[in-house]
Amino acid sequence: MRAADVSSDITEVLVTEEQISAKLEEVAARVDADYEGKDLLLVGVLKGAIMVMADFSRALKVTAPMDWMAVSSYGAGTKSSGVVQIRKDLDTDILGKHVLIVEDIIDSGLTLSWLLENFTARGAASVEVFALLRKPEAAKVEVPCKYVGFDIPTEFVVGYGLDYAERYRNLRDVAILAPHVYS
Repeated sequence: MRAADVSSDITEVLVTEEQISAKLEEVAARVDADYEGKDLLLVGVLKGAIMVMADFSRALKVTAPMDWMAVSSYGAGTKSSGVVQIRKDLDTDILGKHVLIVEDIIDSGLTLSWLLENFTARGAASVEVFALLRKPEAAKVEVPCKYVGFDIPTEFVVGYGLDYAERYRNLRDVAILAPHVYS
């Protein structure tokens, strides 16, 4: 789905599909160099990171298995509640592995902060973060993020895996959702 297909539901395209693709290639090259010879595990955060993980992993030259974790602090709303719920845990033992969490967006940082602590407690050799999008002004906690795609304003965005009530994930760009859609 293109932005033109839902133009009445969005107010502005922030990041285009082409910009995303170029950034994923750039970050993948850095990750290839940083993790050369290491036991890297990519951990995607469901459901939002599906598009990022798929395209990012294909851009990598290193072999890196994937696992998924589903956690939520949003429910059906547009703001993080701050309470993390595990909906699906990892299938992989991360003891001694170098974990790269692949995220769609860092908003408040609360969920990601919890994940970093959780994975460290499980004995990962290292835990780093790649977030395609980050809202610096929305941060409630500081989260170390080694790889960031784009800093964006504190607006409710959809597309490229990001949703509102399970809609708009298949939008190829990242766009601001018009308030009339969720008000």
